[in-house]
Amino acid sequence: KNIKKRKTKGINAGNKIKRTKKFQRRADLSYRSRIFHQIYNQPFAGAPQAKGVALEKIGIEAKQPNSAIRKCIRVQLFKNNKKITAFVPRDGCLNYIDINDQVLLCGFGKSGKSKGDIPGVRFQVLKVSGVALISLFRNKKIKPRR
Repeated sequence: KNIKKRKTKGINAGNKIKRTKKFQRRADLSYRSRIFHQIYNQPFAGAPQAKGVALEKIGIEAKQPNSAIRKCIRVQLFKNNKKITAFVPRDGCLNYIDINDQVLLCGFGKSGKSKGDIPGVRFQVLKVSGVALISLFRNKKIKPRR
């Protein structure tokens, strides 16, 4: 017998046809650039984390009704030289970050949107000079000298 590969038929074949059509469309270059272009124009370009250099320390005022100055830093990313603002979590952790330190950033966990009362800040600091910020905060490790 000569069995040919063809489109599935039948009353319950709709999901299979939809799935294969979606898979085949992703091979098309014009479709990919139209649908997935937003991912690659973002600062991390689709990556979960990114490294950069700390440029300056800044304080950002919280949105109403809260009244506070949230400690943030300005970072220039290595991968595409974009400058972004990143939040420094925990009390007093801004003291562990110096200018020109290498920092590792991640998102806030809200799919690229800002969190809470910090306007326009979508990223937070994970590591400073290769050491986790939480271990510096809990005095488990010390920051290496350059």
